[in-house]
Amino acid sequence: MEKRVIDLRTDTSTLPTEEMLEAMRNAILGNDGFGEDPTVNRLQEMAAEKMGKEAALFVPSGTLGNLSALMCYTRRGDEIIAEENTHIFTLESGFTVVSGLVPRKIPGRMGIMSSEDVEEAILSSRKKSTYTLGSSLICLENTHNIAGGIAVPPANTREICEIAGRYDIPVHLDGARVFNAAVALGTDVKDLVRHVDSVMFCLSKGLCAPVGSILAGSQEVIAKAVKVRKILGGGMRQAGVLAAAGIIALKKMVTHLVDDHKKIRVLAQGFSSIEGLLIDWERVQTNILHFDVKSTGLNAQTFIEKLNRYGIRFYPRGKTLIRAVAHKDVTEADIQYVIEVVREVLLGIRQ
Repeated sequence: MEKRVIDLRTDTSTLPTEEMLEAMRNAILGNDGFGEDPTVNRLQEMAAEKMGKEAALFVPSGTLGNLSALMCYTRRGDEIIAEENTHIFTLESGFTVVSGLVPRKIPGRMGIMSSEDVEEAILSSRKKSTYTLGSSLICLENTHNIAGGIAVPPANTREICEIAGRYDIPVHLDGARVFNAAVALGTDVKDLVRHVDSVMFCLSKGLCAPVGSILAGSQEVIAKAVKVRKILGGGMRQAGVLAAAGIIALKKMVTHLVDDHKKIRVLAQGFSSIEGLLIDWERVQTNILHFDVKSTGLNAQTFIEKLNRYGIRFYPRGKTLIRAVAHKDVTEADIQYVIEVVREVLLGIRQ
């Protein structure tokens, strides 16, 4: 009998829906290298409309989408300003090698920078301009992954963008899970990206497409990004077979994200009733849960190994901090099973 596996490490583990697979089988294809794949073009048009931007580009990954944006706005040696634990700085740091950019890290509260700190960083970089090229881009992230899936309110984004505008600095948003933020805040996604110059969002996390992300922005930026994507090896040919799943993701999967948020709250409630597990409820906002096992006497890796024996997979975030991510392929019954097993493991009922 096949072992039951409940993968809570990440929402990139989602599998495409049957409707996606059918759409992929029946996709009308062309050569996207010439801009002639009708399915890719349709996805890009849909994505641009969803974001309220002039144009959009289908890219193989979020990392490539973010890197393309960075390279569209900057020169080698420029500083880019972002919160110190942003995904771009912590998990996409190859940008320093490829683009020659210098990170300017700003401390934030739960991943959110203050507009005052951003302005201070801009002014500081300009004072040092004899020695550096100065800051030429601000990067934001919504939701903020490492902070625990924090949904950043539109007011914060607007304030930072207004300050950036005073100094003619563009703003790019890493919105890999921006639809999760919109659902959590009860707002249209356009309200979260209205003031940024460009946004990247992922199709293959909670939206369940197998591959791909979108970069959206002005016609000028996307025209540059097409060339940068090619330079970085991200150009594709009959990519409509992938874009077809992305179209279903945008049409059908956004409304399902609220279910993922509900599941993570149920998990958090269950864990909060287990002695030794610490939950920071202020950070339980979307589909990501961070919990601390320090009071159990276990470290994160030992805890994870114990649960692996029962097919339950978590992701370590620190010495005693662990991440769980809810998604389509984790059911409500799975969540209850996880709570039961974790309780029994910590009580010593299960070894």
